[in-house]
Amino acid sequence: MGKMIGYCVAGLGVGKNHVRGVLNSDHGKLIALCDLLPEKMDMVEKTVIAKDIEAHPEHKEHLADNLLKYTDFDEMLKNPEIECVSVALPSGLHAKYAIKAMEAGKNVLIEKPMDITVEAAQSIIDAWKRTGVKVGVMHQNRNNLDMAPMKKAIDEGHIGKVFLGTFEVKWYRPQSYFEKDGGWRGTWEMDGGGSLMNQGVHTVDLMQWLMGDVESVTSTMQICGHDIETEDMTASLIKFKSGAVATFVSTTCAYEAGCGTGIKVYGTGGTIECDQGEILTWKIHSTVDDPEIAKAVEAAEEAAMKAKYSVGGSAASDPALSTGHGSVVNNLINAVYNDTDPMICPPEGIKAVKIVNAVYESARTGKTVYLD
Repeated sequence: MGKMIGYCVAGLGVGKNHVRGVLNSDHGKLIALCDLLPEKMDMVEKTVIAKDIEAHPEHKEHLADNLLKYTDFDEMLKNPEIECVSVALPSGLHAKYAIKAMEAGKNVLIEKPMDITVEAAQSIIDAWKRTGVKVGVMHQNRNNLDMAPMKKAIDEGHIGKVFLGTFEVKWYRPQSYFEKDGGWRGTWEMDGGGSLMNQGVHTVDLMQWLMGDVESVTSTMQICGHDIETEDMTASLIKFKSGAVATFVSTTCAYEAGCGTGIKVYGTGGTIECDQGEILTWKIHSTVDDPEIAKAVEAAEEAAMKAKYSVGGSAASDPALSTGHGSVVNNLINAVYNDTDPMICPPEGIKAVKIVNAVYESARTGKTVYLD
């Protein structure tokens, strides 16, 4: 196998998915965990890691014989064997700890969003340029199998001129979701928003990735069903520099439905509609004799038949599918191993942060907000 890239995951909420990603990587070795709570690290070792190794014995070579556990992030950074760090902490802490890791010479993978303000996200870009390390951002939904053929068909003009998109993140979260883990979710200080910044940011990233740079947003937001500081519903009209428009809605109040993620793009020569990783509509006026697109569509349809994506589209239940958090973890490790760029670098990751903050500004002021 050759050289293994030493890895630490900091923050073991969503970070559990990063742990699985390292164990299932090509060249990574999980050397350490980092969390304020020792019991959380013990739980991850005894359940997440143990179950993964039991199901996939070959993953054991990606786990250090003596897994280290740190409650002090700065102390962890002193370990020269750790080359990569996943920063999977509360969103408002991403810049602070990602920059610490970069300045210690570590390569970094930042859980979404990059941070909760444009200024903090820009500070990550500045540190990335200054330090020269590899930095990736966790927008794993770009790897969902329905996205490959959709992106290719749009970029190559197969659906004609794109004029309209509709994007819907209609989930459900009980009040208890916001109260666990110290109650940082649903706060402006640590979560940076509600249904849009936390749950909807992946789809915001997909929207701009598919349809291009945003020119302006006109938005409203409300608190409809939770006792939280931030919104749990947004509705926006998005205008793009290309002249196309889109609607974007997000909520965590879609009571017990809670799983809809609609991504629909309409062009003058075609319509593509997807939901939860499944292609619902694939209508293109001029036949596309493109074997790559045909193969990608077939793979997406086969995956949808095998397993539905988990809420948020973070992973398919079939571990053989190269989607979810693990695909981005593996991408960062391979970028370090091969000295290439990660799939989503900070200048790309900041785009969703800018759009989300523009939505909130528009909703607060009642005015259309224009992006740079």
